[in-house]
Amino acid sequence: MNRVRAARREAVRAVVPEPVRRLLLHELRAAASLGRWALRRPAHGVGPGEHAAGYTGPQTAMMYGLLFVALAETAGLAVLIPWPAVHRVVLVLDAYTVLMVLGLHAACVTRPHVVGRDGSLRIRYGALFDLTVPPDAVASARVDRRYPEGRLVTLSEDGVLDLIVGSQTTVTLELTRPLAFTRPLGSRAEARTLRFHADDPRALVAALRRSGAATPGPVPPP
Repeated sequence: MNRVRAARREAVRAVVPEPVRRLLLHELRAAASLGRWALRRPAHGVGPGEHAAGYTGPQTAMMYGLLFVALAETAGLAVLIPWPAVHRVVLVLDAYTVLMVLGLHAACVTRPHVVGRDGSLRIRYGALFDLTVPPDAVASARVDRRYPEGRLVTLSEDGVLDLIVGSQTTVTLELTRPLAFTRPLGSRAEARTLRFHADDPRALVAALRRSGAATPGPVPPP
C-alpha cells in the first residue's frame, strides 16, 4: 500500500508542476480551515502552553470588502444576464470566489504565529507561508512597525524578508545565521532578517523573551 501511494505521488509530481500542486494544496487547506473556523475548533498547530499570535487585523476589513463586492456582483449579474446557462456558470464562479476569500481569511485566523515552549517561532500566513525559526537562530526580537511596499513575501537584496499583511509589519527578528524558507509557489531562498506582522507585537516579543530565545530587554512601544 505504501509503495502504491509513493508511486502515485511520484506520478503526480511528474505530471503536475509544483506551483500548481502548491496552489491546489492551499485551496484544500483553506477549505479545511473554513470548516475549522465555522466549528470554532482550536487553532491549528498550537499546543498547550504555547503562545498564539494573530495577524489578521489589518486585512479583515479588506477581506469583508471583497466579499461584499463579490456578492454584489453576483446579485447584479443575476439581473443583467438573460441566458440561464451563462447565469449558472457565472453563479458557480462567483460562489467559488466567495468560498476562496472566506477560506483564505479562515486559514489566516486558524493558523496564527506560534511561540513554542522551546523558544521556537513559527511564522505563518494562512496555508501559503510557514516558516519555523529554531530558538538558536534568534539573535533578537523587537517591536518595529514598518510600512514596506511589495507583495506578501518580499525579499530584499540584503536578505531582509518582509511578510506583509495589510501593507505593514510590526515585529523585526534578527537571526544568528541565514535561514532558508519556501515561497508560496515553491521556490527557495534565504533570509538574515525577518519582518512580519502580529496584531499584538508586544505580547509576541515578550513571549519570545520569556522563552529565552530572544535577547532580553525592554519592549519599545509599537
